[in-house]
Amino acid sequence: MRLLFTALALVAIAGPATSDARQHYRYGYRYGSSSDFYTARSGHRIHRPMQAARAPAGASAKCRDGSWSFSESHRGTCSWHGGVARWL
Repeated sequence: MRLLFTALALVAIAGPATSDARQHYRYGYRYGSSSDFYTARSGHRIHRPMQAARAPAGASAKCRDGSWSFSESHRGTCSWHGGVARWL
């Protein structure tokens, strides 16, 4: 019986495995091929975060890893880039 509880506890801790694409889709992003854009929940094509010395036109935030985000909303912005360093 103790073994059963241990096994159930391990399954509960591990949780379901979620792929990167599935995680983003849950938040409304649908990634296509390896293009520089993605389609946001709003239906707009959004440029993926990019590295640049200065803020590119249309950037909305600078990420902590130095990349620039073009996100339309605060939710999830720079989530794969260390979070938001500053909003523009």
